[in-house]
Amino acid sequence: MHKSYFLLIVISFVFGACSSTKEAYSTSSKSVIKINNVVGFALKHEGVKYRYGGTTDKGMDCSGLVSTSFKEANITLPRSSRDMAKQGKEIPLENVKKGDLVFFAARNRKKVIDHVGLVTLVKNGKVQFIHSTTQRGVISSSFLEEYWQKTFVKAVTLF
Repeated sequence: MHKSYFLLIVISFVFGACSSTKEAYSTSSKSVIKINNVVGFALKHEGVKYRYGGTTDKGMDCSGLVSTSFKEANITLPRSSRDMAKQGKEIPLENVKKGDLVFFAARNRKKVIDHVGLVTLVKNGKVQFIHSTTQRGVISSSFLEEYWQKTFVKAVTLF
């Protein structure tokens, strides 16, 4: 009787631990799926021309690309890059990962945010992001480019 009771406790503990581990993994998997959906949606728009206020295949601005991409994962973001920068948790650039947002002061030297990009790849410390520029439309860029290093203001994670 004593051995049966002990065995029941051990089985309950192991089953409970497994189910909570499965639950934690499941939650993590959902985030990974959302991140991949957001980034995948954005990447499908590479080459779309720039259009101020645009959110469609006919033209997109930087915040339009990002907000529309997150909308695909049922995540609502403010429409402007400056307001987007107030969401989530600020993180150091060295800690960014796929799906995080990077913000820039591209048109001025006062560090007033006016541009946003979505991190698509981090490999060997090299960060790539997708965004929409007035000259080239929706493109991928790298932090290896000096311009983006100079104009970078902050990074934010939403996941």
